[in-house]
Amino acid sequence: TKLILLDSLLQEVQRVTIMSGEFPVIKSAHSLVAKHVTKERWDAVKDIETKTCGFTLAKACACAIEFDNQHCGIYAGDWDSYKDFAEVFDAIIQEYHGISATAKHTSDMDASKITGNIVADAPVHSTRIRVGRNLDGFGLSPGITKQQRIDVEKLMSNALSKLSGDLAGKYYPLAGMDEAVRQQLVDDHFLFVSGDRNLTVAGMERDWPEGRGIFHNDAKSFLLWVNEEDQTRIISMQQGGDVKGVFERLARGIKAVGDSVKAEAGKEFALSEQYGYIHSCPTNLGTGMRASVHVDLPGWTKEGVDKLNARCEVLCVQPRGTRGESGGQTGCTYDISNKHRLGYSEVQLVQVMIDGVNTLWKEDQEWQKKHGM
Repeated sequence: TKLILLDSLLQEVQRVTIMSGEFPVIKSAHSLVAKHVTKERWDAVKDIETKTCGFTLAKACACAIEFDNQHCGIYAGDWDSYKDFAEVFDAIIQEYHGISATAKHTSDMDASKITGNIVADAPVHSTRIRVGRNLDGFGLSPGITKQQRIDVEKLMSNALSKLSGDLAGKYYPLAGMDEAVRQQLVDDHFLFVSGDRNLTVAGMERDWPEGRGIFHNDAKSFLLWVNEEDQTRIISMQQGGDVKGVFERLARGIKAVGDSVKAEAGKEFALSEQYGYIHSCPTNLGTGMRASVHVDLPGWTKEGVDKLNARCEVLCVQPRGTRGESGGQTGCTYDISNKHRLGYSEVQLVQVMIDGVNTLWKEDQEWQKKHGM
């Protein structure tokens, strides 16, 4: 009987691995998954496996099931996930991004439409804008198969080798990376590493480090991460506060990479009329863009970080402390970025960030006067 029991247990385990199994206990009780993944919705799609890479609703919700601290708690394993599990994803996306069920997303990367820039006297250390892009026909990081990941890397490294002018650079695969190269990438703060528990449970660190890598141009102002949380993370960055210039290079870089991939393999970036650019994390849908500057705000720091947070909320930007070596807030330098992703174009979000930082700096000088700084 023990053997029979063991056998039925194994069969049960196999069945659960293949399909989603019975409705689970969702540990992140306050997450959007807990709110929107009802037993009815679960039962309706629990036996579905997506076509691109056999993803299931159980795999999508793994983080909310496993951890008790998730706000969102769901990832897509491929573009199909958003369609096959639409009842769940749509509800979560609409609540998170505050959009209606009929909303459409429009992309706009035309840097010439941006008015003004961050004022010259604002103490901005650096500017960084990143987006995610994923190729149609391959899985997203949580679900991508081993072979698909290798194929994406090959496709991307070929496409990147054809970039020219100020975008030209070199691709460094993570697998078999030379120690000196690795150290240089760490020193430049370019390297992404394994070991993030969320990404691991979400399935994004399978077969690590195979199929992953980093590209950067000679000036280290244009970067690509291949097969991290998205198939590509495209980053434009430089010292100082020329946000418009950084955005212009990003737009050129994305177009050059996209054109190169299309010429190479006839593939396009996955773009949905409703949700914009497809990303593995639904919180990144739309532009997938985070445009940020590191700026000193001594007046606001003196006035109070709670007040700064409240002011940023009104300006539609998000403040984060910048981490010092010890991991604490370093003095008065903040990372200020656009808050929204979906429902606004890239141009709109960059404009909001520029205007927000200029406003904060103007007010900062008032606070400095008030505090006799």
